Amino acid sequence: MYATVRDTTLYFDVDGAGLVDDDRHGTWEKPVLFALHGGPGGEHAGLKRALSRLADKAQIIYLDQRGSGRSARGPRSTYTLDNNVEDLEAMRRYLGLDKIGILGVSYGGMVALTYATRYGQHLSHLIPIVTAASGRFIPRAQEILAERGTPQQRAAAEPLWTGAFTSDDQLRDYFETLGPLYSLTYDLDKARKHPRIRNHQALNEGFGGFLPDYDVTDRLPEITAPTLVIGGLHDWICPPEFSAEIAAAIPGADLRILERSGHGVLSDEPEACTDIIRGFLTYTRQNSARHTGTMTGP
Repeated sequence: MYATVRDTTLYFDVDGAGLVDDDRHGTWEKPVLFALHGGPGGEHAGLKRALSRLADKAQIIYLDQRGSGRSARGPRSTYTLDNNVEDLEAMRRYLGLDKIGILGVSYGGMVALTYATRYGQHLSHLIPIVTAASGRFIPRAQEILAERGTPQQRAAAEPLWTGAFTSDDQLRDYFETLGPLYSLTYDLDKARKHPRIRNHQALNEGFGGFLPDYDVTDRLPEITAPTLVIGGLHDWICPPEFSAEIAAAIPGADLRILERSGHGVLSDEPEACTDIIRGFLTYTRQNSARHTGTMTGP
């Protein structure tokens, strides 16, 4: 499905009904959870295999950010964090939603954290996964790559740090070369069989432009929505120290570090990761219902 908002057209897909009626619980409304992919310049499809199992707990809206996935491409100067945040708020209004939950993975988590500092009044749940609150993750990732990476991997990553990828094909080769660092269960044959849509220009704009200056650290204490932070113990590009920093700064946040995961927590430990999210959604819904006296779902 497509929505034309602001100055672009965004692709989104939905898992699960919003309103549920059953004999046991009567009629109840599931929370809406936007799922934001990584990148910049990635797509939502990689999230669906794991997150679709949560459709009984939330209505999940997968959103391809502007210039990414199946959304419209445009001038590369428009591929900014600010636009991604404002596009998300425009989608909330377009769909007629009051409060939304946001699950953001990697760069999607940075969009989610920034949204939370701007539009907290519209946020019901926040789930930042394998992400960071500032551009300090970049020099730290360079240090880790120097320690763990092969010469081939270090060479393939050079265009990342300067935003110098010249084509989507070169970006695909980068992910194939660094795949074993991103995911402990990386399967090259599977990656080639199910290729992802990537936009190298969006990634270049991020790493070569705005991401080094990105920083919401000082505003994290302002976030009041229930928050679950998930990191991967072996994550090289957004190492778990940054997840711990986020959780420590947001009042009442819950931190979970998956010990058999790299950056790709949803592929390395999909069941463990979604079980944690399921428990968080269940607990926060039941806790909210006790305070409001409303009917809870299963």
